[in-house]
Amino acid sequence: MTTERDPLQIQGQLVAEKYRVERMVGEGGFAVVYRATHTIWNKPVAIKFFSGLSNVPVDQRDRFQQAFIQEGALLTELSSHTAGIVQARDVGSFTNADGHWMPYMVLEWLEGASLEDVLERERAAGGKTWSIEAVVRLLGQAAAALDVAHQRGIAHRDVKPANLFVLGDDARNPRATLKVLDFGVAKMVTDNTQLQAALAKTGMNLTSFTPQYGAPEQFSRNLGATGPWTDVFALALVGAEMLSGKVALDGEDVVQLAVSASHPDKRPTPRALGAEVSDAVEAVFAKALSVRPHDRYARLGEFWEALQGAVPSATSTQAPNSRAAIAATELAASPTLTNPSPRDTRTASANTTTSAPASLSATSERRPASKAPLAVAGLLLIAALGAAAWFLQAKPAPSPAPPGTSTTSATNAAAIAPPAAAPATSAAAEPTEAACAERMVRIPAGEYFQGSDAKDAIENQKPSHHVLLRSYCLDLYEVTAGEYRTCSDQGKCKRAGTEVEWPKITAAERKLYSPLCTISDPAKAQHPINCVTWEMANLYCKAQGKRLPTEAEWEYATRGPDGRVYPWGDEAPTEKHLNACGSECVRWSNERKLPASALYPADDGFATTAPVGQFEAGRSRFGPFDVVGNVWEWVADFYGPYTADEKQGPTGPDSGDKKVIRGGAFNGSYDSWLRPSFRYAQDLNAQSHGIGFRCAK
Repeated sequence: MTTERDPLQIQGQLVAEKYRVERMVGEGGFAVVYRATHTIWNKPVAIKFFSGLSNVPVDQRDRFQQAFIQEGALLTELSSHTAGIVQARDVGSFTNADGHWMPYMVLEWLEGASLEDVLERERAAGGKTWSIEAVVRLLGQAAAALDVAHQRGIAHRDVKPANLFVLGDDARNPRATLKVLDFGVAKMVTDNTQLQAALAKTGMNLTSFTPQYGAPEQFSRNLGATGPWTDVFALALVGAEMLSGKVALDGEDVVQLAVSASHPDKRPTPRALGAEVSDAVEAVFAKALSVRPHDRYARLGEFWEALQGAVPSATSTQAPNSRAAIAATELAASPTLTNPSPRDTRTASANTTTSAPASLSATSERRPASKAPLAVAGLLLIAALGAAAWFLQAKPAPSPAPPGTSTTSATNAAAIAPPAAAPATSAAAEPTEAACAERMVRIPAGEYFQGSDAKDAIENQKPSHHVLLRSYCLDLYEVTAGEYRTCSDQGKCKRAGTEVEWPKITAAERKLYSPLCTISDPAKAQHPINCVTWEMANLYCKAQGKRLPTEAEWEYATRGPDGRVYPWGDEAPTEKHLNACGSECVRWSNERKLPASALYPADDGFATTAPVGQFEAGRSRFGPFDVVGNVWEWVADFYGPYTADEKQGPTGPDSGDKKVIRGGAFNGSYDSWLRPSFRYAQDLNAQSHGIGFRCAK
């Protein structure tokens, strides 16, 4: 909790010439967290000073500092793709008045309490348990966030209630938001033998997980290696604990806990702990809590998909609140397009616990008696009283092969599957082509029929024609405002627009829609960049050593060879599939006396843009997120008519005054906009709040 103590004697000081330190909010044996104000933005932040590292030998500080920066960059990378992971804002080192050197990390400031404190309070008030629907809604946000890391081959390895943070003061509110905490530096510390020796002199001993939520393989590597499946086990324990109100693993020391986690005839499932759940739910938990790693779900996305299927009445992991983790005051509007209205019928589809240990040593009491402060810094203190929090793999494996690809064509993807019992090795496909870059996925060489001959298809999609493509890489996500700002800050890209602009725009339209340009709002760094011309998009991709995808590439990556109606299949679009016009955008439009109608009757959680990568159910068969909805996407081609001729790697007309945009946007009310064959011609100098892009290579 917040105290008047100032152990580092830095209250009131300016760190890095922009963070004014206000007060300490918690401390442990390894780190001290202060609340500070970013003096430029006038926003609160949390600064976590790793005071326990002040004993790092002087000759190792530079090397350790670089490793620390890399870990912070990896956390930033993960949090840039999901709002469910606490954000790191900055890293650095600081020397206080006493001459103590220490690295620090600047984190987003959160208000609320850890799930551990929530459960402790509820037990003290009478032991109220949670319904399976409530568990799916709340923990689904953690599952979705962690699955972002899992798809990159990164495991948390210390999932527990203390590392799950609930924003606000009511965890049981159906719209409560949860974030995953404690993405720390324990891995680099535990791997550095010289540093370990230095820390040992201070009495510190770092371990990599909390035994009360440990998976069998964490107690004995004879059972297999740790990985994403380890997090599946831990989150299943948390869910079973919430459902039953009882401790999931029974034991007073590490040996007893190891036996409890690994006993083949006594699994800590909800029914075993006394909770009343359906046969389907019990079966899902039993698989997630299997002793042998290869018997479990490979990652949390698979676990939660199975659990949602067993609980049809529960809100999806992609519920509006889980996708958002941001203020619910965002706006909505439609990008202005130069094409005539489509001839289509609308289809309506039905931080830190700072005064307490961050994790427990093997011989400690199961839970400390402390409570989290109401104002909480983003990350839990690593090893506050002995045991470290989770760690990242030193060299994360590449992303798993996307759905629908073979291991030979998805050559950038190491197969991420639970290993067999020791000796455990993870299999990876032998590459036949150069690997794709980070945050890209390989689209295999193939053929399909571009366009559509459907009766309700507009003429610019006809005639359908045979196209053959070589393999290529495509961004998994739309380019974000934060990524674009980095490029423009380096002078490699033009600055994104802060005002909308298109032919024949009115003053009223400019005033209404300009505030929706994501570059203007630091809180939308994870949202897709918009208000950029075709040239700006093209320059950005070139600066990354990439290019804009062709129309043919974009359509193939979105629909695949099987002619599906939508990227995800033939199922009608819902609020789970994409960010389009639901009740939220109709409400916003009505408040401004603008005409609007809904694509689906539900609220998808975002009146305008959403953070990229939030709609798992809407991914295309090859893996990319948000290929429809969120923002339209510039492609490379000039706009022109199709012919019936077969084409190999078509690139469109050689010239023109309009470029093609694809995919629909957050305001979309027409299901035809979501069909992969749908195309619009847009003025190439337009800067619309509804148009962004992704890159190819």
